[in-house]
Amino acid sequence: MKYSLYNQENKEIGTILLPKEVFEVKVNPDLVHQVVVSQMANKRRVIAHTKGRGEVRGGGRKPWRQKGTGRARHGSIRSPIWRGGGVTFGPTKNRVFKKKINKKMRRKALFMVLSAKVNEKLITVLDNLKLEKAKTNEISKILKKILPPKTSALMILPQKDEKILRAGKNIPKFRIIEARNLSALDLLSFKYLILAKEAVKKIQETFLKN
Repeated sequence: MKYSLYNQENKEIGTILLPKEVFEVKVNPDLVHQVVVSQMANKRRVIAHTKGRGEVRGGGRKPWRQKGTGRARHGSIRSPIWRGGGVTFGPTKNRVFKKKINKKMRRKALFMVLSAKVNEKLITVLDNLKLEKAKTNEISKILKKILPPKTSALMILPQKDEKILRAGKNIPKFRIIEARNLSALDLLSFKYLILAKEAVKKIQETFLKN
């Protein structure tokens, strides 16, 4: 499919052919939802952790003898019913949130989101992106010409560019990513997509392998 090609000044300078296998895929919302949920789960880190009776400090000996004291029998002062004891059913770091998803499903969902972005005209393809200095002000000027104000955007580069990465890392609601690391979750986290011309070829090489 033909799509408009722009320069850094946001002026149309021609067209580019986008591969229909990537940018003309029928959207299946259920598949996209399933893939995005799995990717969110796989990124989740287990933070909350409570110690059980076997992890808290102390309680090495029996507090008093089993019989003859008139008190209830106890084996450890670190029992959950004691003050300072372990927690019975608290959250632990042993929880696993990961969800397996097939590679073909991940790839298909990625193509579906790209296709939806194209249909809604939320993708801007740039002929070339060059910065004189690795300054936030430099890339901000370019983004102001391309994007509406107060919107989120994801920029996709064909390969790592330290100058562009340093310039764009402090801009709110904006992220720069390499084409080979692209995912459906990344695309759906931002409204607009700025795509370098060479990144289209990189997406083909990465995700359309036999």
